[in-house]
Amino acid sequence: MRTRLCDLKDDDLDPMYVKKREQLKELVASIIRPKIVQGKSLNGKEFVSFLEKILEALNKGEIPSTGSLVEVFNKGIVERCLKLYNGRMGKLRLPMPEQSLQDAHDRSREEAMKAFDELHFGRRHAKSSFEQLDEDIKEVNKNIIMANEYHSARLCEALYTQCEDNMDQLQVLRLPSMAKFNAGFLQCNRSFEQECIGPSRANYEQRIMKMMGKSRSLFIKEYNQRLFNWLVTFSLIMVMVGRFIIKFILIEMAAWVLFIFLETYTRMFWSSESLYYNPVWHFIVSTWETIVYNPILDLDRWAIPIGCTVALWMLYWRCYGRRKHKSRWLLPMYNSHKSGSNRPRSD
Repeated sequence: MRTRLCDLKDDDLDPMYVKKREQLKELVASIIRPKIVQGKSLNGKEFVSFLEKILEALNKGEIPSTGSLVEVFNKGIVERCLKLYNGRMGKLRLPMPEQSLQDAHDRSREEAMKAFDELHFGRRHAKSSFEQLDEDIKEVNKNIIMANEYHSARLCEALYTQCEDNMDQLQVLRLPSMAKFNAGFLQCNRSFEQECIGPSRANYEQRIMKMMGKSRSLFIKEYNQRLFNWLVTFSLIMVMVGRFIIKFILIEMAAWVLFIFLETYTRMFWSSESLYYNPVWHFIVSTWETIVYNPILDLDRWAIPIGCTVALWMLYWRCYGRRKHKSRWLLPMYNSHKSGSNRPRSD
């Protein structure tokens, strides 16, 4: 009949039990303090209701817990360390070699992690902040790698286009010169080797070597024939100059000999292959290269100004020079002996 104990009055209980019970109440009341919220004391029911409200707010995240406070503190540290990493990587000049970029990333990451280790708060909650910082650094590094690839491709593409244009210009030289082509070839290759850097270098290096190889083969293939045509043209021009302008028979004879040799002898006794490998042709090529392209003069660039100057000088000599300097500058001219040897020379 234990359920009836609650219905018993103090008179029905043992007096000693009642006495000890009252002493227990006084002891508990002396130990605990009343709960005061906003200046108002709370009884048991009110305190339980207040505690339920607090627990509900904690579950909703409206009241920061110890862990959330640590995370908020470490979040600021993560942002500072990430800013430190961005500052170090932002000083790099892109494009740059991949290994150099990786070394800079490792140094900057190590510095950022070292700063985080010195400034972070807590252990268990700092681990998640450390992982978050590492992920943020990886994301920033990924963007930097993409930017490096873009700048590298843009730079190498510009150098490739420039070399391609230079090779095209060398193919159409007014005066073909193997020395000038080789100089342009080496200069293009040197500039590409020095300036093209980054992850796109290997790809564009293969492309430019292939392009330059084709240009060189095409130039060599047409070089001998173009030089042969130039020599034939030059011989005809000198024939005209020696006969009608200067009227110097030795120049005309030498030009006719050169023209007959190129157009007759070489075609009758030499094939094109044997001509181009003949020591005489090599001597002609060496002389041509020395005249056309040398450290002092690039005749392909100055051919038109020099030609105009020579033409003006010849015109001056033809019209006025011989009259003014006939005693000093007189060249062997054509002379007819039909009317006697005492007749003065004339045109």
